[in-house]
Amino acid sequence: MENYAGPFDPDFDLGKLSRAALAVLGREYLLVVHLQDRAGLPQVMARFGTKAMKDVAIEEWMGASPVYTARMQRALGFTGNDVATIFKGIQLDVGAPHQFMDFRFTVTDAHHGEFRLAHCGALMDVEPMGEELVRGMCHDIEDPTFDATAVATNPLAQMRPIHRPPRSPAGRLPHCHWRVDIEADGEAAREIPLTARVRDARVSRVSVEAPEPRESGGWADYSGPFDPDFQLEDLAQPAQVVASGEFCLQGHLLVRALMMSVADRFGEDAAREVANAQFTGIAGLGARRLAAAMAIDGDDPAAIAKLLQLHPAFRPREYVDFHVELDPDGVRCWIGPCPAFEEADGYSWLALLGPDPHAALNAMVRELNPRARCHPCDVPGAQVAWRVEIDSSAEPAPEPPEVQLTAISTGASFVFEQRRPVRR
Repeated sequence: MENYAGPFDPDFDLGKLSRAALAVLGREYLLVVHLQDRAGLPQVMARFGTKAMKDVAIEEWMGASPVYTARMQRALGFTGNDVATIFKGIQLDVGAPHQFMDFRFTVTDAHHGEFRLAHCGALMDVEPMGEELVRGMCHDIEDPTFDATAVATNPLAQMRPIHRPPRSPAGRLPHCHWRVDIEADGEAAREIPLTARVRDARVSRVSVEAPEPRESGGWADYSGPFDPDFQLEDLAQPAQVVASGEFCLQGHLLVRALMMSVADRFGEDAAREVANAQFTGIAGLGARRLAAAMAIDGDDPAAIAKLLQLHPAFRPREYVDFHVELDPDGVRCWIGPCPAFEEADGYSWLALLGPDPHAALNAMVRELNPRARCHPCDVPGAQVAWRVEIDSSAEPAPEPPEVQLTAISTGASFVFEQRRPVRR
């Protein structure tokens, strides 16, 4: 199965995809999860102002990134406390989706290195909005969150700018340039209190299982030397499945951190309101990108079912027990009892689902067919269930404003490229 252009498979799992297809899917997961912030943070800013948006963004990434960085190190077998290990973590971080955030790395020695962004998609999104927002992102947010990225590897690591935006002269390349130094006598970075709360959750303890290999070649893990030209195709098929699951978990962890930060400042209702809008915005845009990337053609129930099987909101299956099947009336979906519903505090997208289908579900299916609608249904033993039906006489559903807002990002239309042949 090179992509998912073939027939709907009710028993589909990621392990049925080839290494090449998994690399395409993995890059999409990196980018779609990265774009969650384009769906969520503008909602915070619209309600509570620019300062609140910056404060929430800082806590979101500082709360989640040390947790998921440590997870990825365990999942792909790379350990250490040196600069190369920090750079491996960045290569597998949704904060740095390949090519869209085009990191170029140089390791000087175990304690020193540099990275440059040949292209910064985040800057391309924010730069047209003015210098104040550029400074907010490239100074106020990045200063604390870059160091937090390294905490899981070495608390003594410091990331400091050589140059960064606002760009002077205009159009300067690379977009920014940073050095990374591990100073034995430096002041250790500390986790913020929110990080412990993020870590103390079911999502943080889920283990993504590697399938049996169906294709030879590639690295079983990333325990070997740091490769500045690393791409997902370098990994063996089972390792790619694990990495893809971890990318989706990074998204769930970031949602958790975002909701907790908003709730701490503005209350539970505000956190749910922001998360509802965020979920809807990225659900639609993510579905659009995945359908194109994985060659899911058509507007029929089978195409919709295939798309839902791939959506990162419902992955990994170890966290979200999602099922989809075709029946004579369309598509039936349900989520069984699973860790996603064991988060007692409700800080997750899944906790927003109820008997009436969420707007995010309709945003997903309308990307393939604007006459598709989600309706309540009953599945014995399910936590939530819904049916997707296509009414050819219905008016096409308009694109939700939350999706329109998210699609302002240049990431909405970003095109990945194959930069070098796959290593065998």
